[in-house]
Amino acid sequence: MLILISDAFDPSLPDRLSRFGEVTDDTGRLSEADVVLVRSKTKCTRDYIEKASNLKLIIRGGVGTDNIDKEFAASKGISVRNTPKASSVAVAELAFAMMLAVPNRLVEAHNSMASGAWEKKKLKRTELCGKKLTLFGLGNIAAEVSKRASAFGMEVFAYDPFVDSDRASNLGVTLVSDVKEAVSKGDYISLHLPLTDDTRGLINSDVIGAMKDGAVLVNTGRGLCVDATSVAAALESGKLGAYCTDVWPSDPPAEDYPILKAPRVLMAPHIGASTSENLLRIGDEVESIIQENLEKGVL
Repeated sequence: MLILISDAFDPSLPDRLSRFGEVTDDTGRLSEADVVLVRSKTKCTRDYIEKASNLKLIIRGGVGTDNIDKEFAASKGISVRNTPKASSVAVAELAFAMMLAVPNRLVEAHNSMASGAWEKKKLKRTELCGKKLTLFGLGNIAAEVSKRASAFGMEVFAYDPFVDSDRASNLGVTLVSDVKEAVSKGDYISLHLPLTDDTRGLINSDVIGAMKDGAVLVNTGRGLCVDATSVAAALESGKLGAYCTDVWPSDPPAEDYPILKAPRVLMAPHIGASTSENLLRIGDEVESIIQENLEKGVL
């Protein structure tokens, strides 16, 4: 069996997987590979899959699988798996770090000090305690965010049509069934959505209009779940207090992507899942998936 590691994983992974067969990072051997490991960079399109004539299993190290043509893979008898639990803490911590950074004016404070200024009177802070947080999506990552928000004294709401009230109740979260009602409740709104036909451009000018003035929008889900032009306009007008994002339509985004030049934006280069601890957890799940597929006779 040949396992192709197509994207960046923990350096220990090749040795860990060598018990299953040969492991390579030579993408020129795609046609020989039984298993392909990808993260965000590799796009498993129809053309990519057609070149992988021996492929039986694609494993996405992470949560979303929108970089994989799952329907075409299925038509070729190729199984597609991901590692949904591994990244939960890593991404949740980044989302919450962004929520802390904005009201505490951390970037402005650091930059002013680094430039030799002393802006103690200018840099007024606000607190998360007592504020309301609305989560879009209530999966593994959002659940970790809700735990941290509750610990900080925030009231948490969520919009997720695929989650029942029992899960929300167990997390101390109040479910809201309408998108506009959900955004109207949040001082902070945190997106944890997969990219689907229903979520693409979900946060548009109409939905932003229903938000509180000055609301802070955090996106560690998918870049295309927001309409960037609408978000940039809301930041310019002051309707949005801030937009924090680690996710983009492409890695990196185009130079003319509206968010890059908008005011009050806190940006990161898609590093949410890139903790050393998380990469090791992804490796654990990858090993388990390969072992499971061996036992099933898929490999």
